[in-house]
Amino acid sequence: MNAHDTAPVPPPGCPAHGSGARVPLHGPEFAADPQAYYEYLRHYGAAAPVELAPGVEATLVTDYAAALQLLQDSGTFRKDARRWRAFNEGKVGPDSPVAPLLAYRPNCMFADGADHLRLRQAVTDSMARVDTRRLSRSTEQISGYLISQFAGRGSADLLGDYAKQLPLFVFNELFGCPADIGDRVLFGISGMFDGVNAEKAVEVLFQAVGELVALKRGKPGDDVTSWLMRHEAGLSDEEMVHQLALLLGAGAEPLRNLIGNTLHRLLTHERYAREGGLIDEALDDTLWENPPMSNYAPHYPAADTELAGQHLQAGDLVLVSFAAANTGPALRASRQAGSNRAHLAWSAGPHACPSKEPARHITVTAIEHLLNELPDVELAVPEDSLTWRPGPFNRALATLPARFTPARTGRRTEPLRPVAGEEPETPAPARPTERGGMWSQFLNWLTR
Repeated sequence: MNAHDTAPVPPPGCPAHGSGARVPLHGPEFAADPQAYYEYLRHYGAAAPVELAPGVEATLVTDYAAALQLLQDSGTFRKDARRWRAFNEGKVGPDSPVAPLLAYRPNCMFADGADHLRLRQAVTDSMARVDTRRLSRSTEQISGYLISQFAGRGSADLLGDYAKQLPLFVFNELFGCPADIGDRVLFGISGMFDGVNAEKAVEVLFQAVGELVALKRGKPGDDVTSWLMRHEAGLSDEEMVHQLALLLGAGAEPLRNLIGNTLHRLLTHERYAREGGLIDEALDDTLWENPPMSNYAPHYPAADTELAGQHLQAGDLVLVSFAAANTGPALRASRQAGSNRAHLAWSAGPHACPSKEPARHITVTAIEHLLNELPDVELAVPEDSLTWRPGPFNRALATLPARFTPARTGRRTEPLRPVAGEEPETPAPARPTERGGMWSQFLNWLTR
């Protein structure tokens, strides 16, 4: 037997099979069985050559130790996407399908050094002011509204009808969006991630967020937007718009996927149904094995360097595979030993997720409220008929069809009120018309 006989074989359907080409992380084959691809990629070592979209090359770190080294070494590996050599040389154009999530924007995710510290501190301090009791009430109220829209049918797509909508609604409330701005924020974020007229959707989102900033400059309230605006970092209007667009967009899509993937796990693993009361455990298992952002954290070497024996050139695009690192041999032993939250699903280092605790809280509250309202909910199709959305970054189902006994839900939960120690709420917006968008319809539902 020679070395060729023992060489790793790419997963079935992988276009790199036998060609020596980079391993593609786009297309239905990868989406259908990403773990088979990660297992193959590990044969390259700690990092592997991949293709994110046709013609978009990157190095993907699949090893836990190497991923930590990358995420924590902000001197060697930078976040400023203006260093991306392939983009600067015109090898990747602004119209590439992955450009919206990789191209530079003046926000804390693409900043380094003092700029990053200033912007990140403003975001972290503002998000830390979110009161968990208020967050619970808001999430339960929005959950009740969304469930009321489909409970009487006895069936629903728990992705499109619930998991996709709920984070957007919660963020609209947290950020103090009035009806007309909130409608456009929902339209913009949905279109940007769904790829439906994405360029127009981004334009609508940024215009709406710009109007929100102008509104709060004149009339601040008890919301994340106003807290961010009043932070001692003194953000300009342009900085405010880009931080808010980042928080709204980068928060909504992963949270949608986290709720959806956790629901999928609860509905497809009998142990949770049999033992009951295991939403937190199902959430942690999802973060380990099916994290909502599977491959991301773009970095660029500041100079030619090596990472775990792999040579990298200055300006190379390097990503971390949170999904591969979580399920690799190094963390498998740690997880078996009981370290249930040592995974990298929230990233690590100076750019780790600033909204980890609110995201967990929203997810658990949303799922708990759904299961309380629809206790016999179950998957409506065979599990193997479910399809996963293609793409190199997110891990998300296309749909999650469910059925349950038709139920009547309450018209509304208790209105949002300040808890002890909170500032008074911003006066409620005028009752919107029935013909408004989704956020207007929710606000209208509250006032009935």
